[in-house]
Amino acid sequence: MKKPSLVLFDASALVHRAYHAFKYSQQLSISKTGEVTSAVFGFTNILLKVLNDVKPDCYAIAFDRKGPTFRHELSTAYKAHRPETPPELIAQMSRVRQMVEAFGIPVFEKQGYEADDLLGTLACRAKDAGAEVIIVTGDADAMQLVNESVKVLYPKPGGTFSDTMVYDAEAVMGKFGVPPHRVADYKAL
Repeated sequence: MKKPSLVLFDASALVHRAYHAFKYSQQLSISKTGEVTSAVFGFTNILLKVLNDVKPDCYAIAFDRKGPTFRHELSTAYKAHRPETPPELIAQMSRVRQMVEAFGIPVFEKQGYEADDLLGTLACRAKDAGAEVIIVTGDADAMQLVNESVKVLYPKPGGTFSDTMVYDAEAVMGKFGVPPHRVADYKAL
């Protein structure tokens, strides 16, 4: 009997990636208002492509919430050097949320936690329930979650989301030179 499949989308990482993909090219916008929609367009393309290609039994999306996380409380240096989110990207996040709501896709978010934390929890629970999981993200940190039931759909080196690869344990080893459970140690070094 085939295991049920679950696809989890890292909305924050994917929208951010879509925004930067259009940053230096022609921005898409609503002609009547001038509202920039490039990140919404890019994210929607990723979402539809994955759902069409993978055809999962179920799927969900995780968003970051505005405000500090438990990591900020542990260290004031956490993401201290990260530049401010551009206003035109912030404005598009509400449009992405509207689109996700229109599709009726379950959303997970929790104050004090990042989308990555929620994706990890959801992936572990789904694995324990006997599901096959694919996490769709542009964040390589997710590679530490890979195991016999959890894979990561990630762009190929130098690629875009039209050119992706599903990372299993062997592919993670090929990318980092360490198994998935050592990725956090590798990145910490």
